[in-house]
Amino acid sequence: MKKKPGETRTDPAASLDRGRATRYRLIEVTARLCKERSGAEVSVAEIAKAAGVFPNQVTYYFGSKDSLLVRAAFLGLLHDTRRVERVGRQAPDAAAFRRNVSRAVLSLPSLPPVSRALATGIAKPELAPVIDQHLQLLFRQSERFVRQLLDERGWSVGRPLDVEARTFWSTALGAVLLVRAGAHGTQADLDLAGALTLRDAPA
Repeated sequence: MKKKPGETRTDPAASLDRGRATRYRLIEVTARLCKERSGAEVSVAEIAKAAGVFPNQVTYYFGSKDSLLVRAAFLGLLHDTRRVERVGRQAPDAAAFRRNVSRAVLSLPSLPPVSRALATGIAKPELAPVIDQHLQLLFRQSERFVRQLLDERGWSVGRPLDVEARTFWSTALGAVLLVRAGAHGTQADLDLAGALTLRDAPA
């Protein structure tokens, strides 16, 4: 079909690509701002300005600021887990892996924002599907990493890998939530390594 004089047409595929790019840019910018602010509130106007979009595009693409913050928090954590994986690969044995990975996770700057996202999800049930989607992604990524180590090094694990991943991350995130809620002590008081059951191959 030919265009009429003066008529403009939008390529649907190009519009879809631009929309995806805008969504991802908003998530990335929000993750960076939250990391830089160390827990301070970030406004929609600040996010939009940093991303080069209009403030109403936050609502258009994500429904709410809280929904964007949840996605940004988990993006930061998923990026940080790559560093944790490098720490794990450098461990000479399973005991060092449990110890070093646990320390690395508890020091992640992205862990507090994710704990805040979880707390927000408790107050706003409509965010539950978004949080569950990202938690499942985190668990699967961890399962793949541990499975590779088991295959490469002959290590064993004391329970199914999906349970191992869920237990480990639930313990880590729960520790941060407790500290934020005012529980006595710090994350350093937690024996996160004890939540892992990886063992060396039998001699």
